Amino acid sequence: MTLPFIRRFPLLSASLLAGLLAGCATTPVSRQSAPQTSAPIEVGVIAINDFHGALEPPNQSVDAPDGHGKAVAVPAGGGAWLASAVDSLKARHANNVVVAAGDLTSASQLASSLYLDEPAVGVMNRVGVEFNAVGNHEFDRGWQELRRLQNGGCEKNTRGEPCQLEQFKGASYKYLAASTKLADGSPLFPGTGLKTFGEGPNRITLGFVGLSLKSVPTLVAPDRVAGLAFADEAETINRALPALKAAGADAVVVLIHQGLRTGGAADPNGCDQASGDIQPILDRLDPGVDVVVSGHTHWAYVCNYTANAKAGPILLTSAGVYGKLVTDITLRFDPTTHELLGKQANNVIVQSPAYKSAKGEVPNVAAFPQFQPRADVAEYVQRYKDASLHLVARPVGRLSAPLGKEEGNGVATGGALGSLIADSQLAASRKAGAQIAFLNPFGIRAALVPAADGTVTFGQIYAVEPFNNEIVTMSLTGAQIRATLEQGLDDAGDQQMLSPSQGTRIAFDMRRPSGSRITAITLDGKPLDPAKTYRVSVVNFLAEGGDGFSGFTQGTNRTRGAIDLDALEDWLGAVPVRKVPEEDRTPQAL
Repeated sequence: MTLPFIRRFPLLSASLLAGLLAGCATTPVSRQSAPQTSAPIEVGVIAINDFHGALEPPNQSVDAPDGHGKAVAVPAGGGAWLASAVDSLKARHANNVVVAAGDLTSASQLASSLYLDEPAVGVMNRVGVEFNAVGNHEFDRGWQELRRLQNGGCEKNTRGEPCQLEQFKGASYKYLAASTKLADGSPLFPGTGLKTFGEGPNRITLGFVGLSLKSVPTLVAPDRVAGLAFADEAETINRALPALKAAGADAVVVLIHQGLRTGGAADPNGCDQASGDIQPILDRLDPGVDVVVSGHTHWAYVCNYTANAKAGPILLTSAGVYGKLVTDITLRFDPTTHELLGKQANNVIVQSPAYKSAKGEVPNVAAFPQFQPRADVAEYVQRYKDASLHLVARPVGRLSAPLGKEEGNGVATGGALGSLIADSQLAASRKAGAQIAFLNPFGIRAALVPAADGTVTFGQIYAVEPFNNEIVTMSLTGAQIRATLEQGLDDAGDQQMLSPSQGTRIAFDMRRPSGSRITAITLDGKPLDPAKTYRVSVVNFLAEGGDGFSGFTQGTNRTRGAIDLDALEDWLGAVPVRKVPEEDRTPQAL
C-alpha cells in the first residue's frame, strides 16, 4: 500500500513543515530551546547499508536528477571508492560516527564470498564502521559463523575454509541485534551502543539501537537460525529507549534492517509514493527516536516521517545497496541545553569508473563528484581479487545476447534472465522427474553481460546468483502450485511472480483481489490440473518457505540435487551458444 502521507516539498519553515513528510529536507525539531549564545554543536552520522561484500565496483548505477528535469545514470560503488566518499564526509564533520543497517556480508561478490566474507569485514574495518545492525543475509552461514565474523579466529563453521589469506581478526565494529536472543534468553549480540563527542559542557552523546527483521526465519535456511528467537521490532526499540536516555543519550539513532520502496522520479534523496514494511514499525514507536537508518529493500531515500504524531518527526534514510551511496546525516544540538535543534540528510553518490551495461556504456557524469579509490583499501581488495582470479575469469559458456537485471517498482517477474536460470534448474533436475522449475526474481543479483564474442565467465554467473543454494525437487498438486504462486502476489509485502521454466506459462491480473490474481497456468499448452501431482524444482531457500512462499513446505517426495550455480554453468556450456529466452512466460493483464 502506498503511504498517502509521504510527499516531496521544498525546504519550508518549521510551522509549515509540521505534519508533513518531506524527502531530503531539513527536519526542524519541535522543542523549545534556550536562546543561542554560540553556534550549535554538529554531529555527523555517516550511514550505509546492504554492502553485500561489493569489494569492486558492481557495474551498476544510481539514477539521479540531472538538474534539468531528467534522470541520469551515474556509475557507482566499490569498496575503495566508498572509503574515499566516507573520508570526505568525515572531513566535513569534526564529530562523526560511521554506522550501517545490515547485510554488509553474504550474497557477495566472488572475491569476498570465496573467503567467507572476511575481506568484506576487512573493508568495513578500513572504512571505519563503528556500529552495524545485523541483517538477514548475515545469518546465511549460520549464527555461529556470524559470531566468528565479529570476534575473529579461524574456527570452521561452514563448508568453506576460514583464514585462507590472513589470520582473521574479526570486525572492529560492533554488531547490534537488540531483538535477537539465544535459546536461553541471552543476547546474540548487544542491542545498543553509545558514542560521546566533546568534553565538558559541549559533550554530546548519541545512543544507537540496532536490530534485525522479525521475519529473518523466513528469509534464511531454518538451520542457520535454529535456537534463535526474533522479537517484535517496535517493542524492542521502545524497551531500549529509557535505558539509552538514562545513560545520557541526547539523541537516539535506530539502525534497522527493514525499509521502504519509493516511486515517482528517480531521486536517491526522494520519498515519493513510498511504502514498505518499516511503516507499521515507525507508527508504533514511542517518543525519543530521532533518526532511523534503514535498509533491506535496496532502495535509496530520505524521508521526514511524521505519521506517528506521538513520536514526533523521524528522519528516515537508506543508502540503497552495494556501497553505491553513503548517507550524510547532520544533527545540530543546542550547546547549552543539548536539545536537538535540527536534523537533515543527503545521499551522496559514490561515483566510480564508467562501465558497460546490458544496454550499453554507462559514462561518468561531471555533475556529480567522482571519487578516487583509497589506496590502502584498493590494495587490500586487489589481494583477494588476485587470489580468486583463476575462478573469476574462467569461461563457462557463450550467450547470444546480454540479459539485464530487472529494476523498478511493480511486480518482479525476473524477465529473460529469470527464465534462463529457471531453465537451467529444470535441466539439472530432470533426472529427479522435474516438470517445472521456479525461480524467485528477488534472488537475481546482477545482470549477465557477455563479452563481444558472447563469452560468459564464472565470475559473472556468480554475481547473478551468489547463494550456492541446492535445487530441491518435490511433488505438489496443481492446486498447491497455484496457491503457492498466489503468495508472491498477495498484499502482505513486496510482490514477485516466480519465473517459470520453458513450457510453463502463468498469466496474472493485479486488479483482482489478493489470493485470486493468477488467471491461468499452463504446462506444454495444457491447463494445470488442480488434482494432478507434478514434480517441481526450486532452490532450497524456497523449498523451506523463503520469501514468504510457505506453500513449498507442503511438497513431498523431496530430492536434493545440484547447486544452482553449477546448474547455470552446465546449461550455458551444454551448447556452443545458449540463446536467451524470448517468450513472455508471465504475462500481466494491464
